[in-house]
Amino acid sequence: MGGPVRTCVGCRKRELAVKLLRVVAVSAGNGEYAVIVDPASSLPGRGAWLHPEPQCTQQAIRRRAFTKALRIDRPPDTTAVIEHLEFLSALDSPGNRTGSEEHEHTVKSR
Repeated sequence: MGGPVRTCVGCRKRELAVKLLRVVAVSAGNGEYAVIVDPASSLPGRGAWLHPEPQCTQQAIRRRAFTKALRIDRPPDTTAVIEHLEFLSALDSPGNRTGSEEHEHTVKSR
């Protein structure tokens, strides 16, 4: 029932792969790399796994874990990963209501 287990490059804790984000490095040219999120886990190349938590991303950046895990020679641009996590947290925030809850409340209060 479990499935594959991977290690988060940020906190180094093991977790089921379905609970982690896969990230890969893509060449930005001139020896530079950018780390992008691979939600379908289908992009080619070496991947690294990360909890979808900002603190794990910050730990990975601070420890240069992306550089080591993705086997690249200089720290990559991690902007895409940070923006993806901000987007996910905006979706989960309590202030982001779909409207159906407000409508339900309005209907009940009449």
